[in-house]
Amino acid sequence: MPLDNNNTDAGNNILSVSGLKKHYGAVKAVDGVGFSIQAGEIVTIIGRSGAGKSTLMRCINRLVQRDEGSISLCGTEIANDMSHRQLCEMRTKIGFIFQHFNLVYRLSVFQNVMHGRLGYMPTLKGILGRYAEEDKEKAYDIIKSVGLEEQLYKRASDLSGGQKQRVGIARALIQEPVLLMCDEPIASLDPVTSRTIMELIVSQARERGIACLINLHQVDFAREYSTRIIGMRQGKIVFDGPSDTLTDSAVAFIYEGDSQHFSEADSAGSLQKEEYAFV
Repeated sequence: MPLDNNNTDAGNNILSVSGLKKHYGAVKAVDGVGFSIQAGEIVTIIGRSGAGKSTLMRCINRLVQRDEGSISLCGTEIANDMSHRQLCEMRTKIGFIFQHFNLVYRLSVFQNVMHGRLGYMPTLKGILGRYAEEDKEKAYDIIKSVGLEEQLYKRASDLSGGQKQRVGIARALIQEPVLLMCDEPIASLDPVTSRTIMELIVSQARERGIACLINLHQVDFAREYSTRIIGMRQGKIVFDGPSDTLTDSAVAFIYEGDSQHFSEADSAGSLQKEEYAFV
């Protein structure tokens, strides 16, 4: 079934996840996770290393196959048995920004960004790099919008870490995605550059009306830049609410499992205590 960008289930839901499970042997990496994201939302997932954040994102983008549950994008099921063509079509609508950039370092900024259009092209044209003039113009405009117009033809290997991540952002944006997924996009960057990159991701997503799902370790950045925060612990969602409802005691529970000082006020509208057994 072709992906219909105008078809959203449950109102304006871009992404819907229900009962998602992914196990590696006896390890429950993702254990019954469910949530939805609406158009324009900036949602950040936080939690300790090994909480299941990256596995969750890889299940959504079908980089790994889930064991149970359902995932839908704009009302279309992302099935484990999708054909290669269907999978490629789905992935054009999910822009992915990686922690380690995933650039081709011998190629220029412009060439790396143009790779974001490959999913829309016949294989032979993609191999030969025969991009439409309209796509080239879009690439230049996006490169300019992320502040790299002066590095347009510079090799990716000659860029700083922050500049490399700007290229990754531009490559994702030229896909014209409905969902932007960012897996620890600032983990390899210094604090000042991290702030610049977070501001760029959020401003570009808001300007284009793109739903955004970000995996972060930096709780302060999650609070500052998100409209909503999801906390994961041991493969489960233990917190889901507006960023300004994430209290210090909620953070302590997400990261340490300390529920001693976790009050009803902390969980109001955010943590369904009766549905989760404290560990």
